[in-house]
Amino acid sequence: MQKILVIEDNNEVRENIAEIIRLAGHEVITAENGKMGAEIALSEKPDLVVCDIMMPVLDGYGVLHLLNKHEETAGIPFIFLTARSERSDFRKGMEMGADDYITKPFDGIELLNAVESRLKKVENLRRNFENSPDGLKDLIQSVNQSGLAALASDDKEVCSYTKKHLLYGEGQRPKTVYYVVSGKVRTYLTNEDGKEYITHVYSPGDFFGYLAMLEDINYKDNAQVLEDSELMLIPRKDFLDLILGNLLASKQFIKMIAHNTASDEQNLLNLAYNSLRKKVSFGLLKLMEKYKTPEHPVVELDVSRENMASAAGVATESLIRTLGDFKAEKLIDIRNGKVVILNEKRLRDLPY
Repeated sequence: MQKILVIEDNNEVRENIAEIIRLAGHEVITAENGKMGAEIALSEKPDLVVCDIMMPVLDGYGVLHLLNKHEETAGIPFIFLTARSERSDFRKGMEMGADDYITKPFDGIELLNAVESRLKKVENLRRNFENSPDGLKDLIQSVNQSGLAALASDDKEVCSYTKKHLLYGEGQRPKTVYYVVSGKVRTYLTNEDGKEYITHVYSPGDFFGYLAMLEDINYKDNAQVLEDSELMLIPRKDFLDLILGNLLASKQFIKMIAHNTASDEQNLLNLAYNSLRKKVSFGLLKLMEKYKTPEHPVVELDVSRENMASAAGVATESLIRTLGDFKAEKLIDIRNGKVVILNEKRLRDLPY
């Protein structure tokens, strides 16, 4: 049973609407003016609001404006009731974020169709979406079907890239958000001496390239393919529609990309406070987590010493010297140039 709030100043119309919706099996709360309706919405968090436009105290536009200002009510589906003489004004409500409108007088079937349609579309969007190419496509398709944002296509382009391909460079304008389907991509900075520092390594399930787009700035780093990869491309407009078009759609999409934040925070703490040994350990473990799979629990890190040093935030010479120390302490082994972690626990718990 879902909770519907009906806001209408005409007693007869209000009770008629409430009775029809109750007969369809929903719980109904009513309010006789906009002020009362907004207060009830904020306290009861209904699943949908049916609201008249022309009302005393606070009109329907005011109600929608107030609900949009509060995060807990901003995503609630909102249907306007409008008299035929006001029909030309309904565009204002739609531009403010209303989901639909019904013109008075209306019949019960028209009302129920609008209510059930909106509830079904939003319910579909509220389900959990997997962080996978299919999950992303399902989310985009659900947003399209809900009408909460006008995305260009349900099917996003998946492109193949070979090792060392430069996806974008510092100073370029962001046009695409990338999702890693397979393979690995690194982002890195280059200092005045031409030395590189890896800011992140992205593996399947990761998004990247979105921060510059959200900040509306040019890229501050470079992105290069580490190994042959497949990337799903999300055009700028579709990405911004997902993030900015509707709060409910935005929350679902942010769930998919937010897991990168904790990793970025760890990287900064590592650079600021850790000793050389801990920095190298942190870099090795970070790379191991990217390459480790259930099928290959023992990882051989086939990464150049330069990239390994960049991931740890240390000089290449310091990395090589520390790897030698770790090998002597039997924390790692080096086989044909590949680094194999022998004792993950001791690496994580280095005392200095």
